[in-house]
Amino acid sequence: MKDTSITDTDMQNIYKKIGFNVKRIRKLKKVSQLKLALAIGHKAVGTISMAELCINKKHFNIEHLVKIADALEVDLMDFFQEIDIKPK
Repeated sequence: MKDTSITDTDMQNIYKKIGFNVKRIRKLKKVSQLKLALAIGHKAVGTISMAELCINKKHFNIEHLVKIADALEVDLMDFFQEIDIKPK
């Protein structure tokens, strides 16, 4: 197995980009944070709002992303646009 040099900062930037992509797609689909939260089984917008902005190290996990992709009727990979994890 290859040693990766992905740092904590790199991961934070990846989480931020995923959050940005979720927010961008959600807005394109004209879906509110509340409506999306309810669609994925949450009762409030906290998870969505904090993860979209990556506040307090909160980010979407794979379960969130799968459910969000289903709710927004998009491909899961759409959330990973413009993320480059190749070694520098």
